[in-house]
Amino acid sequence: MRKTWRAVAVSGLAAAACLLPAMAQSQAWPAQPLKVIVPFGPGSSPDQVARVVGDKLGVLLGQAVVVENRPGASGNIGTNAIAKAVPDGYTFGVSITGPLVNNTVLFDSLPYDPAKDLSPLTLAVHQPNVLVVPASSGIGSVAQLLEALKKDSNRFNFPSTGAGTVSHLSVELMLQRIGASAVHAPYPSSPAALTSLLSGDTQFAALPPIAVMPMVRDGRLKALAVTSSKRSALLPDIPTLGEAGVPGIEGSAWIGFVAPAKVPAEIQKRLSDALIAALKDPDVARKLQAQYMEPAATTPQAFRRYMDDELQRWAPLIKKLGLKGQ
Repeated sequence: MRKTWRAVAVSGLAAAACLLPAMAQSQAWPAQPLKVIVPFGPGSSPDQVARVVGDKLGVLLGQAVVVENRPGASGNIGTNAIAKAVPDGYTFGVSITGPLVNNTVLFDSLPYDPAKDLSPLTLAVHQPNVLVVPASSGIGSVAQLLEALKKDSNRFNFPSTGAGTVSHLSVELMLQRIGASAVHAPYPSSPAALTSLLSGDTQFAALPPIAVMPMVRDGRLKALAVTSSKRSALLPDIPTLGEAGVPGIEGSAWIGFVAPAKVPAEIQKRLSDALIAALKDPDVARKLQAQYMEPAATTPQAFRRYMDDELQRWAPLIKKLGLKGQ
């Protein structure tokens, strides 16, 4: 019996010894600057979110927050870098629908598993895409666009920011709902997609508001609807597709914060809490809203549920269209 209890005691001491470094690490965090990885280039929407929120996060945590851009492979390179970072809480990142959700269906394999290798920290912002046409098209409403599509789909092309992106899939879903078709033309960025729209190579598009609203304001584009289930608080005068007779489309170009899954739970919570506080800061909210981004801080659990919902929303359509990542 004494040997048994001695073995238990030794085992317990060994376990406690293993926990001590992790506990000390959690208590000391953050003791140095933090790095936020952005899987897209400087000036992109995720980059802007990382910099605006990161500035406030640095103030809240008393440490500098450095942004590192790691673009490429539809966001997979940078998102993989987040997943494979040393799990000490000093490296985390922002990412979007593609690398966190849709790319698991678009690509035959990924170097990371979003469900296992990444922990959600908080959803950051929503950007409901805006359905637009050139002002010179003579189309003034969703109803008129739908009528034209049904009458002669062969003359309509639409651009997107890439195959399998929300700007692509929200239009495909709309076309399926109304029994019409149009030719998809993928582009590497919103500016390139808009160039095609203004030149006449494409005829309508659903793109992020930061890209299209300046051209709506100056009269080059006509905004017909937002691809969300409710009107955007930042674009209250633009109806939803549901109001225009095409219900059930939820196409938000959202952005969220994630961390390596093996970061200690206590550090994950402190980082998540600080990010949520930063997103709720009035000055941060104003800066994001100026870019037509709606702050949308959530708990990690709610963010995980939202990503699961997004997978259920888009995976069947991606498979039906036979899309594959490049």
